[in-house]
Amino acid sequence: MVLISLQKKCNKANETINCFKGRLEIKGICSNYTIKVLEGAIDTTKFSANWTDENTNKTYSNVFALDSPCSFPADIKEGDEFYFTIKSAGDKNCNVCMAYYPTPPKRLSISVSKTACP
Repeated sequence: MVLISLQKKCNKANETINCFKGRLEIKGICSNYTIKVLEGAIDTTKFSANWTDENTNKTYSNVFALDSPCSFPADIKEGDEFYFTIKSAGDKNCNVCMAYYPTPPKRLSISVSKTACP
């Protein structure tokens, strides 16, 4: 019984560590989305410290391109903040149009949470 209780606590702790706050900076055509990391101890190699949108010449910090467009909620708009976890793989059988809008070179698959990080 103690072992089960300890495992639940460890899983809850890992959930907290792996939960981050982000903001949708650019909602580009064909799911070319750019997301900024706002909170959380995320590995800095997973996002671009500085990136400039070649269409607007605006520079963004701590951003990544969305690599899981089919599971990203459609109701999230530019400027909206949300919580997310990093997934190990992108969406399977996910088809999006091929129009181009620039995105940061670093890409992450994420799962958006309906609630704040625990």
